[in-house]
Amino acid sequence: MKIAIATQGFTTVSSHAGQTRQWLLYNLSEHRANQLLPAPTRIDLDNNQVLHVFADDAPHPLDGVDLVVAASAGDGFIRHMKKRGTEVLLTGESDPILAITKILAGEALPAPHFDITLALCKVRDLLSRH
Repeated sequence: MKIAIATQGFTTVSSHAGQTRQWLLYNLSEHRANQLLPAPTRIDLDNNQVLHVFADDAPHPLDGVDLVVAASAGDGFIRHMKKRGTEVLLTGESDPILAITKILAGEALPAPHFDITLALCKVRDLLSRH
């Protein structure tokens, strides 16, 4: 399983997943419950690789990710990721390490905080190609 966490500066869980450039990618295919968490791969997307604008016409650094974790995301982003075979989990947890640790332990994550920018995303999503 691969889990990608949208971040701000690789230190906090980012809101607006579709605009996020900095991601922590955890490849958990070899991970076992009694092992330490593997170090994530840092992914810094180019402007044309940001998922909100990516045309899906070339390979992408987040290809093959099973789960995306972010603080917020619009409906268009969630549909786009679903088409790519990726589920989206929204959370109010701001610490990426705590988020991944809770996911692996099967613990519930805090609910996402209210995000006024999602109202703008909803309008934009009505016109989205996703």
